[in-house]
Amino acid sequence: MRATRAAVALLATFSIVTAACSDDDKDTTATTGAPDTTTADTGGTDTTTAGETDYLWTPNADLLAAAEGEVNIIVWAGYAEEAWVTPFEELTSCTVNVTNGETSDQMVQLMQGGEYDGVSASGDATQRLIAGDEVEEIDTAEYSSYADIFEGLKLQAWNSVGGKPMGIPHGRGANLLVFNTEAFPEAPDSWGVMFDGGAASDGAVSVYDSPIYIADAALYLMATQPELGITDPYALDQAQFDAAVALLEQQKALTSQYWALYTDQQAGLEDGTVLAGTTWQVIVNLALENGAKIDAVKPKEGATGWSDTWMLSSKAANPNCMKLWMDWIASPWANAQVAVYFGEAPSNAKACELDGMAEHCTTFHAAEDEYWSDVWYWTTATEECLDGRTGVSCVPYTEWVNAWTTLRS
Repeated sequence: MRATRAAVALLATFSIVTAACSDDDKDTTATTGAPDTTTADTGGTDTTTAGETDYLWTPNADLLAAAEGEVNIIVWAGYAEEAWVTPFEELTSCTVNVTNGETSDQMVQLMQGGEYDGVSASGDATQRLIAGDEVEEIDTAEYSSYADIFEGLKLQAWNSVGGKPMGIPHGRGANLLVFNTEAFPEAPDSWGVMFDGGAASDGAVSVYDSPIYIADAALYLMATQPELGITDPYALDQAQFDAAVALLEQQKALTSQYWALYTDQQAGLEDGTVLAGTTWQVIVNLALENGAKIDAVKPKEGATGWSDTWMLSSKAANPNCMKLWMDWIASPWANAQVAVYFGEAPSNAKACELDGMAEHCTTFHAAEDEYWSDVWYWTTATEECLDGRTGVSCVPYTEWVNAWTTLRS
């Protein structure tokens, strides 16, 4: 996948400019304009208001009648922008109060405080939230959007327990290798530029500042040192874990930036002080909009990535507004807006049927199971090896945190 020109929401008109990705044998083009939903066929008899028809979503009447008037959410940056928050507020009278989370660890800590109604959680947070009883099972009958979610995203290890859904899938994406096109006239195809040295980016590498990044090192070792026997970058016995940490120690000499706040990496890409790094598509989008000379790829070794889930707090003070928000953000129009703005595959299959969305869903591989076969979604490491091994203990996430703290000290 090759990422190209990108995106910023034009809030006044609800239109969006997006990055498009393409396979290496295809020309890359940019998709512009918000999906046109005003003439979409919603099927059946139209009993909605004009505004509801425009947005292809009708609020659950029971939830709407009991709506508390506000909702407090923790989100990844770019998941709750004015362009789609405003129509939700107009349709439900639920004011949306947004707190951006910088890392999954921070999101978990914020949710544990009990002050938020819900969260857009990645797989390395969802399992901790579930284990800590911070979130609750959802009743899918309350969410009209749930039926249209891609089946491959439902009832997965990171968003369900015993076949019961613990949230609504939001979207998914791969963590990409971003590079400066002047430093790399020929696009790199391997994470080796981040780990091995001898590349144009030596001393100007940007690394995601989180213990979960240990999995990125493990992923590279899985491909380049098969004798270690790594089959899952989140299932590492002590020897495998030590090898990943050693690789990260080696990487320090190549690294100029550890980023948790996405705008920090964006600034480095724009001013040219970052020449290669692990990135999110939204950062590439925003940096390209400001003239950065960059591109991004999913390397041949595969990538870590995210499959995010909207989850309802077990302590929610505003559960009805939160349920309405979860249903709204997973509905076709709203889900399309976020997917285009952030640069990810939508979770709602009907989002791909909207005018202007076919190309986006093709280039971001929304319905292509094969594309995701080498994307390892963030997952919380446990002592019980997630790769199914028995007779051996794997290193739990608490030790990942300790190792990362030592690495960064």
